[in-house]
Amino acid sequence: MQTVNHWIGGKPVEGTSERFGPVYDPATGAQAKRVAFASVEEVDAAVVAAKVAFADWGSSSLAKRTAVLFRYRELVDAHREELAALITAEHGKVHSDALGEVARGLEIIELACGIPQHLKGELSTQVSTRVDVAALRQPVGVVAGITPFNFPAMVPLWMFPLAVACGNTFVLKPSEKVPSAALRLAELAAEAGLPEGVLNVVNGDKVAVDRLLTHPGIAAVSFVGSTPIARHVHATAGAHGKRVQALGGAKNHMVVLPDADLDLAADAAINAAYGSAGERCMAISVVVAVGETADPLIEKITERANALRIGPGADPTSEMGPLITREHRDKVASYVHGAAAQGARVVLDGTGYTVDGYEDGHWIGVSLLDGVTPEMDAYRDEIFGPVLSVVRVDSYEEGIALVNASPWGNGSAIFTRDGGAARRFQLEVEAGMVGVNVPIPVPVGYHSFGGWKDSLFGDHHIYGPEGIRFYTRGKVVTTRWPDPADGGINLGFPRNH
Repeated sequence: MQTVNHWIGGKPVEGTSERFGPVYDPATGAQAKRVAFASVEEVDAAVVAAKVAFADWGSSSLAKRTAVLFRYRELVDAHREELAALITAEHGKVHSDALGEVARGLEIIELACGIPQHLKGELSTQVSTRVDVAALRQPVGVVAGITPFNFPAMVPLWMFPLAVACGNTFVLKPSEKVPSAALRLAELAAEAGLPEGVLNVVNGDKVAVDRLLTHPGIAAVSFVGSTPIARHVHATAGAHGKRVQALGGAKNHMVVLPDADLDLAADAAINAAYGSAGERCMAISVVVAVGETADPLIEKITERANALRIGPGADPTSEMGPLITREHRDKVASYVHGAAAQGARVVLDGTGYTVDGYEDGHWIGVSLLDGVTPEMDAYRDEIFGPVLSVVRVDSYEEGIALVNASPWGNGSAIFTRDGGAARRFQLEVEAGMVGVNVPIPVPVGYHSFGGWKDSLFGDHHIYGPEGIRFYTRGKVVTTRWPDPADGGINLGFPRNH
């Protein structure tokens, strides 16, 4: 059986811990590979490689860094089909969705290619007599990234291209469920000319994660995953003196006002709730139907949902693939059954769904729940599957109060033709990313991605301007070139004159 190993110091490294995890093909349910789990010593080796590389890379010219990144961008673009196939094989998402993931990752590489513009400092001359002050930003050192299973290529690309463009070196710990895309990205970086040790990949479980969070050689940690783990990452890494950006889970709401284009809203609800089988932190999991919109909107969503084609991600006719594991499939199904027991109306029940010829795959169909209330488990928890809940409210005010009462604040959307209502919503909603007639408001690469409340732990959003600030630290230099008349003793606090 093929083993996915580590990438340390610019070359593949076989795991020595004799600990491995299974990598499944979600469409068949069969184990396709195994992945080596790193020991503490192997994580330490990756950090040492990164620290050694930082001595040169951190002081290298912007021209050298961007030359590598431009070559890397071309290589990733040339291998996008290969990367998408790796994603589909291990995650299960359909090929077109996997291609979209790679495309969004390329946006961040392109941003990193323009890093000289973003690292320009500031200079104030003559702040006092013959005194100038300059502000500059420098790399922080060795950075760790811990990424989730649902975007095996995109989320790593949210992190390490910007980090290395800023002069840092990087240790990546991808999800053990989907390790191959990250390893291939590292191989392509080496092919592009990234020096040995600048980017390292260690696979593993909690042993590897906890070592990265506590290792004295790690200066900063980037994380994307569930809220409980994000909270742990933030607390643990912060307690060990590291700067942290930890993006957590979500329960994204889509408010539909009575004046909305319901066909557009129904299309958006289908795409945002069931795309990638709902395994997205920016998925819409709750439709807030205002006034009389619920019944016609549910009818339109149901009609579209019944026409969806569910099958293996490699099949070009498939629109939705399987879930990542059998255990996760069963957990998602339990929310549909639980919602019925708690009083919701199950309009569509996707549990028990199978695909001919792939009966052992991690299949579930799409589910639609009506009459959901905030007390129900299907509303309170992040399901991370193709389950869409409809909550009925009487007014905009009731809808915005419902959204803002959620402990999460990743993304939210409103569908309306009323510009005043839309403007009010974008100012009043307590979420980091807001869509107006856009169901999945993921920012483009040159803006930053991040939520509020329990969707973000730390002060910085990821990628974009805030990502660049996270991967650098400021320094202010005050300079005076004296003439012979300067000098003398003065113990008073310095004043400008």
